[in-house]
Amino acid sequence: MAASQFSATPTRPEALTQCNSLTRLFGFGSRSSRSKVLSIRTLSSRPSRRRFSVKNVSGETKQKLKDPITEEEAPTTHTSFKPDAASIASSIKYHAEFTPLFSPERFELPKAFFATAQTVRDALIINWNATYDYHENLNVKQAYYLSMEFLQGRALLNAIGNLELTGAYAEALRKLGHKLEHVASQEPDAALGNGGLGRLASCFLDSLATLNYPAWGYGLRYKYGLFKQRITKDGQEEVAEDWLEMGNPWEIVRNDVSYPVKFYGNVASGSDGKRHWIGGEDIKAVAYDVPIPGYKTKTTINLRLWSTKALSEDFDLYAFNSGEHTKAYEALTSAEKICYVLYPGDESMEGKVLRLKQQYTLCSASLQDMIARFERRSGANVKWEEFPKKVAVQMNDTHPTLCIPELMRILIDLKGLSWKEAWNITQRTVAYTNHTVLPEALEKWSLELMQKLLPRHVEIIEMIDEELIQTIVSEYGTADSELLGKKLKEMRILENVDLPAALADLLKPKESPVVVTSEELEKSEESVEPVDEEDGSEEAVEPVDEEDGSEEKVTQKKKVVLPEPVPEPPKMVLGKKLKEMKILENVDLPAAIADLLKPKESPVVVTSEELEKSEESVEPVDEEDGSEEAVEPVDEEDGFEEKVTQKKKVVLPEPVPEPPKMVRMANLCVVGGHAVNGVAEIHSEIVKEDVFNAFFKLWPEKFQNKTNGVTPRRWISFCNPDLSKIITDWTGSEEWVLNTENLAELRKFADNEELHTQWRAAKRSNKMKVVSFLKEKTGYSVSPDAMFDIQVKRIHEYKRQLMNILGIVYRYKTMKEMSAAERRAKFVPRVCIFGGKAFSTYVQAKRIVKFITDVGATVNHDPEIGDLLKVVFVPDYNVSVAELLIPASELSQHISTAGMEASGTSNMKFAMNGCILIGTLDGANVEIREEVGQDNFFLFGAKAHEIAGLRKERAEGKFVPDPRFEEVKEFVRSGAFGSYSYDELIGSLEGNEGFGRADYFLVGKDFPSYIECQEKVDEAYREQKIWTKMSILNTAGSYKFSSDRTIREYAKDIWNIEPVQLP
Repeated sequence: MAASQFSATPTRPEALTQCNSLTRLFGFGSRSSRSKVLSIRTLSSRPSRRRFSVKNVSGETKQKLKDPITEEEAPTTHTSFKPDAASIASSIKYHAEFTPLFSPERFELPKAFFATAQTVRDALIINWNATYDYHENLNVKQAYYLSMEFLQGRALLNAIGNLELTGAYAEALRKLGHKLEHVASQEPDAALGNGGLGRLASCFLDSLATLNYPAWGYGLRYKYGLFKQRITKDGQEEVAEDWLEMGNPWEIVRNDVSYPVKFYGNVASGSDGKRHWIGGEDIKAVAYDVPIPGYKTKTTINLRLWSTKALSEDFDLYAFNSGEHTKAYEALTSAEKICYVLYPGDESMEGKVLRLKQQYTLCSASLQDMIARFERRSGANVKWEEFPKKVAVQMNDTHPTLCIPELMRILIDLKGLSWKEAWNITQRTVAYTNHTVLPEALEKWSLELMQKLLPRHVEIIEMIDEELIQTIVSEYGTADSELLGKKLKEMRILENVDLPAALADLLKPKESPVVVTSEELEKSEESVEPVDEEDGSEEAVEPVDEEDGSEEKVTQKKKVVLPEPVPEPPKMVLGKKLKEMKILENVDLPAAIADLLKPKESPVVVTSEELEKSEESVEPVDEEDGSEEAVEPVDEEDGFEEKVTQKKKVVLPEPVPEPPKMVRMANLCVVGGHAVNGVAEIHSEIVKEDVFNAFFKLWPEKFQNKTNGVTPRRWISFCNPDLSKIITDWTGSEEWVLNTENLAELRKFADNEELHTQWRAAKRSNKMKVVSFLKEKTGYSVSPDAMFDIQVKRIHEYKRQLMNILGIVYRYKTMKEMSAAERRAKFVPRVCIFGGKAFSTYVQAKRIVKFITDVGATVNHDPEIGDLLKVVFVPDYNVSVAELLIPASELSQHISTAGMEASGTSNMKFAMNGCILIGTLDGANVEIREEVGQDNFFLFGAKAHEIAGLRKERAEGKFVPDPRFEEVKEFVRSGAFGSYSYDELIGSLEGNEGFGRADYFLVGKDFPSYIECQEKVDEAYREQKIWTKMSILNTAGSYKFSSDRTIREYAKDIWNIEPVQLP
């Protein structure tokens, strides 16, 4: 049917005309008018070709363009025009025919998606170019958000939603035989991120565009993403993402925007006195641009992604034709693989090198791009001191830390600035967002590795470290060397690296003079031999008058008798001469000579008495052991020596390994930037009081809080249209989409029965979609009448998915011990849904995934339990899956160990969609609970300030586990969930010390509180009126957690940028 409808295409000229009327002439009205119309420009006899092109937004110098709105060479008139479904359908047909990626015979869903996306991109390019031109002409200060992740999700529905064209596109596609949701489902999620870090970055871009801030994002274009997750009987399996296999309709490659990036080589001083980084490996970073539209605004900002490649000349044609194919494209592969995978495994040295190359590529290419733009906008008169007034760089976590030494390198080595000038500019330009308190996540890099890969940057980092040392010494002085040493150890950028010689001498403990009493001095006189003044061997002795405590310094002359020098054996002399006179230094001697020079082992000579005393410590050994040691007892009376052989094991002490020299990236971020922010109130306090306390005391003005937020466009308006309509109806307008404070209006109607009815109907509608989805993806059938209990996030021990599944095991075990009637009376039916990826080398996290799937396989097939309990692990959790699950959620678990989650953002999305949270006082949970009301949040568990004491209690063996926790562990070990051994997993919850032991994340401690809180959840859910009111109040109280609020705070407090409304 789709093909037959599409076959009724107008002639090509007609289709082209219809396309021109739409795709060439989109121009959107300003938000202030709240108009949903497009303005269409009537073509003059001299159409402007520039307006129809995809603009190069490179950093290269080009002729200054006129304002696109007033450009004289393209006089236009404006006509109000609302693109109807027919116009959009014609545009889709045009792209299906003239921008072909598929064969022309059919118009199936993949082809429909690409053609539809290309029509939307046409519209975005107009506003994209206008935004760029306007910012360029005004030369406004611009923020640049650098992140290793941007977890965008699908773009089609978000783009047409922001353009307010959802209805028109739905109708156009219906005319062409397809449903909008089916076409949109053909789009793969962009595999540019993994978790909350990347999703936050994407929310920020949406808010920046919506609020009209001049800003860009910078990231890397990963070909294979993190991985695509498959769930099998063995747990998680990873395969490469294929999101780029059919192309990406949203990106535009900028072949003319590329920058060189260097690795390895060495640093030399030139005749000009400058340091020059020469030699090494050179690659090219090429720009791919993705438009980011704002909501109800013309502003469309840019996400620039870098892809890496080598030059064609680096392909070794001679080697290829000689049959050495791998060698021939070695350089090309080395360059391209930098952008293959997000977070490549770093267990190997090759993996570490690749990760560091990724981070440097992002920093170097992005900074070169920013600097080129700054120079172009400055014209002939470049004033580098103005750079921080035009550029703000935000480092999203420590991954972009190399921005600091790279900006210094460019300013000093390439632009000729002094160290002082460059350091001042760098500190005023760069700011750092901390996202973790986990020690392993505060990045450290091997100094040796960095010296090989980035030798010039290590020189700069060493100089920054020296400046920091001077600052610390200036702050704390040298009087208390112990305090100074402690501060230096804590705050330095270079870890386990020697201090500068002058300071090292300062910190050496001073040798105290020899102090003796007068009595001791008198007694010692007989053993002191008087000497002449000329002898010169004097030793200061300080007698003390014990009665009054006064010290009197006297100089007692005595002869210091040195031992006679022991003559060196001939072999030692020969060895010294060979070492001194050899031509080849540090080269092994010939074997025969080396054997000659080996010292013979001397027998150990001890007295008979010493031998007797040592007998109890000598361990007898077998003859075969071979560890014999000759011992010679001495008859002390007559001096006769008798050689005996006493067999014993010689136990040598373990050599103490030298600690590795490291570069602490987080410390470099704090030192090199002008602002450091946490991402939730409790997290920011931990950052100040614990993680960076010494820096906070030194520079308190640097530290801020910026509680995270999420975009209400994607996370309510577009993903939950049923709920959105209800909110609009009850608050009186759609203003809440831009001003989430209006959500608070719902509090007035929290007890309204009509609202309750509508609210529950919307929730059930969303649950029905998830029922179908789970059946399709997992094969499990679940009941929409059950409570949907969801935990979806990256799999990590501190996020405690393990506690959730052990709670489910406890629930299941308790059910099995009851009659059917008792089960129905005590338990509310639940569908427990998990989702998230375990990092491929994180063995314990993968065990947790395996455990969850094994529990599900058992519980879901137990006929006694039926619909009372289901456990489902959703494979390959991503943004699109979240957009389906979150609107259907009723209970969401955010149960990390208190003080370990920086913020979290999924908790905000769930609350916005009327889901009630169960959680600890961790991250943004604290603020969410304050906003939605304590009675509308299920709280359990230890508090952040208690955690250290609880771990100490555990280490001292004082912790007594709850009997219910012990029963659950025993039940798991009994084989109830299959033959797989969970000893390693359960063992991590036992013991009092040791790596991977002692329940570091306090699952056992919080377990009793957790299962008791879950009983309260069941009680509340039985009373649907109470539950629905709690749900409404969660949505009403979530207004604070819009990323719009967060971005306004960054713009005002850190970046110092202002909104720029396009005319």
